[in-house]
Amino acid sequence: MAYIIHGATGAQGSPVLSALTAAGHAAVAAVRDVSKVDGEAIAIDNSSADSLAAAYEGAEGMFVHLPLGRPQDQVAYAQAIGQAIRRTKPPRVVFSTSGYTADMSGHGQNAPDVLIRELAESGVSYAVVEPRLYLENLLLPVTLEPVRSEGALRYPIRADYVTSWSSHLDVADVVVRLLTDHTVTGVVSIGALPGLVGEDLAAGFSRYLGETVRFESITPAQYGELITPLFGEGAAAPVVASYEHRRKQPGEVIPEERSAQTLLGLAPRSVEQWLRDLGI
Repeated sequence: MAYIIHGATGAQGSPVLSALTAAGHAAVAAVRDVSKVDGEAIAIDNSSADSLAAAYEGAEGMFVHLPLGRPQDQVAYAQAIGQAIRRTKPPRVVFSTSGYTADMSGHGQNAPDVLIRELAESGVSYAVVEPRLYLENLLLPVTLEPVRSEGALRYPIRADYVTSWSSHLDVADVVVRLLTDHTVTGVVSIGALPGLVGEDLAAGFSRYLGETVRFESITPAQYGELITPLFGEGAAAPVVASYEHRRKQPGEVIPEERSAQTLLGLAPRSVEQWLRDLGI
């Protein structure tokens, strides 16, 4: 039997697939276009419970995250995935909220909450990984190029905004542990403890590059102007809105009691080590 990895050609799924195979486990990429995969893959339609159930049948376990899309489409994906899980009853499911805070009350209405509710009602063994902001956001050209050319790390958070940053590599480490060890269930939060502010991020770049990098807070609107040429106005707008929301919050620090550090003994990489591992 093999593990099914949703979105295995993307930023979240690819590190999970690589980590599983490196550890000697059989893993299958569940993607829309199998021609993009160098290895075993199966085509899925995230909106079709029948398509998903066919992929899940006989799986050792599965890693799920919801693809980007309109909120109503994401809810439809969550419902279809939930229906397929109910039918096939895989031994283990690990779901990533992709930066959303997990709502375990059973009353949340956004797509991650819908899928969490589906998992809770399915009767399968599952865990929810709950990262906050991804360090990979800092690799967009609009952010990374000024770091190299000007020594300025510009990002749309306040200078005092404390966040439990983590990388996709950290998430993959936790997902692999949870897929292969079923003793931990419920929510596992991923990220730095204590949390990091902008100057901490800049200091990590400074140590890696061997030159001074300073943090500069920019507004979400300014960030939107930078990313719109990359993603288009439709895709950039919700990103800007998410950072507008963050401007009004005290921070995003994960609860220590449900952290990967406490539950699994897995700490995230430092900014410097993350950059070193990627070879940026």
